[in-house]
Amino acid sequence: MVLQVKVVVTTLVCWSIIISYDCVVVGDSQTRIVLNSGCSSYNASNLNSFYANVNATFLDLRNQISNQSKHFATAQAATGDVLVYSMFQCRNYLSRNDCVACFDTASTKIRNCSASNGARLIYDGCFLRYESERFYDQTNQPGNGILCGNKTAKEGNATFETIGQTLLMNLQLATPKIKGFFAATKTQVTPGGSSAVYAIAQCVETATESSCLACMTVGYNNLQTCLPNADGRAYDAGCFMRYSETPFFADNQTIDITTYLNQGGSSNKWAIIGGVVGGVALVVILLAFLAWRQSRKSKRAPRGNILGATELQGPVNYKYSDLKAATKNFSDENKLGEGGFGDVYKGTLKNGKVVAVKKLVLGKSSKMDNDFESEVKLISNVHHRNLVRLLGCCSKNQERILVYEYMANSSLDKFLFSNKQGSLNWKQRYDIILGTARGLAYLHEEFHISIIHRDIKTSNILLDDNLHPKIADFGLARLLPGDRSHLSTGFAGTLGYTAPEYAIHGQLSEKADTYSYGIVFLEIISGQKSTEVKPDDDGEYLLQKAWKLHERGMHLELVDKELDPNDYDGEEVKKMIEIALLCTQASAGMRPTMSEVVILLQSRSLVEHLQPTMPVFVETNLKSREGHSTSTGSSTSNATASISLPSGR
Repeated sequence: MVLQVKVVVTTLVCWSIIISYDCVVVGDSQTRIVLNSGCSSYNASNLNSFYANVNATFLDLRNQISNQSKHFATAQAATGDVLVYSMFQCRNYLSRNDCVACFDTASTKIRNCSASNGARLIYDGCFLRYESERFYDQTNQPGNGILCGNKTAKEGNATFETIGQTLLMNLQLATPKIKGFFAATKTQVTPGGSSAVYAIAQCVETATESSCLACMTVGYNNLQTCLPNADGRAYDAGCFMRYSETPFFADNQTIDITTYLNQGGSSNKWAIIGGVVGGVALVVILLAFLAWRQSRKSKRAPRGNILGATELQGPVNYKYSDLKAATKNFSDENKLGEGGFGDVYKGTLKNGKVVAVKKLVLGKSSKMDNDFESEVKLISNVHHRNLVRLLGCCSKNQERILVYEYMANSSLDKFLFSNKQGSLNWKQRYDIILGTARGLAYLHEEFHISIIHRDIKTSNILLDDNLHPKIADFGLARLLPGDRSHLSTGFAGTLGYTAPEYAIHGQLSEKADTYSYGIVFLEIISGQKSTEVKPDDDGEYLLQKAWKLHERGMHLELVDKELDPNDYDGEEVKKMIEIALLCTQASAGMRPTMSEVVILLQSRSLVEHLQPTMPVFVETNLKSREGHSTSTGSSTSNATASISLPSGR
């Protein structure tokens, strides 16, 4: 039996499709369809060790699902300096034999990626992925997609569509609250009728409740394009949803999800985004998520302490002499840039590895001496594809040096305002906006303590070989002495990007980063610096200009003239500018969290009726000093500040 389908797939820029759409037979009669597959564009180093690690993790995964009857398993292996992380998941309705059979097929097919340092393969019935960096917490990627059947439902399109929408909405809300993140349901289309909707939803078990919810939301929105067809599937990096008019699991595998739908609190904060696609549905999702996140915050380690740091893996301790040799005695020839935290140099280690070496300027204090080791240990354990990796450190007398992965494409400001101006197309800009949001969401809400960056700006967003963003210098502000936490004495921030409550009153929260992100967001869309005033802008800074155009409904006037209008959709651009303005609202409490921003950006449908409130713009009235952009650069500004209201209502 051949299933005719329509396929809607968006692939990651850094992955190439390697496996054609085909089927693998699992069990006696069930068919498993390849939904998505791809290889990383990066090759692994030390292939012999890499292959050995892949084999070791695959053996471990198979033992877990065959001997322990698990439907979800992770494994990791390290040989030499090579790491491999692997993950496998079966749909919970599969038998052990079917699960093992699906793994055996997937583990054979995925080897077509050969020397790539990462690969993924998503079947209808199972999912296999490996990477050279830890990815277990990831759920959303640009490679999400849907597969829709081409037959309409038996019992009335309108009725089936209504039942299907309600069921899928309930699944996306309930699944993140269920232990194991799996739910299967059956709902009759009409009382006493012969037709029913069978549906399941599943997240990887290493996800957080919030990231599972975010993934479910994207899947739910995507599946709306399948209804009222009789079946559909939505997949992402860490979740899967499917509905069908035809049974694909036993009735005794269903659960009652109504008890999970009654959990959660309420808040009126997100009333401002009424009309977001899915209408009430998405608002309810965000409210439920907000209530959960607030309860979760009370259980996390406070920012002032390094709770749990003793359980973290320590950074590599480099010899000062090795770093001195690698950077040619920290020569100007090797200098990449300079900023408020210190100068950055390109270094080539003895093994040929290229790194970025930052000499910190922290001054002398007991806090620095006592906290440097534990703080660096903490930062070195922050692993996310959108965060620059801290490899190690060095301490010699009063010298404090950090060693980072090297980013050959330098920083985002070069592509927006300098020698590479105008070289980024719309898709690349969108990917940078989304990737930066993901990195901040991880720092704020997914790492075991909350890390506030304090200095988000274009020069602190670095770009890898594929122009994917990585946030630099996160965690360094924690090393500042306590008396450097406010603008009047040299705060950790850059005017033009800094939230008003932090610049004026020293009030610091994750929402200060949200504001800065919103400014960067507008810079990426416009190609204009936040502090730049163009001759035809009536003396207005970027944020003031954006607000004025928003009020007039002239959003597209903000778009960088270097962009080809054929490369972007006007309504999508309008939606994104509205999201940026939500991030820059004057009231910190009204701004979305970064995980909420990720959800809004990934909604495929358009966001309508967004009503951001008026922002304020922080400007200097004395001299300010902005540090030059660096490969892992940061800067501080010594100035006083005032605020001005954008013109308008």
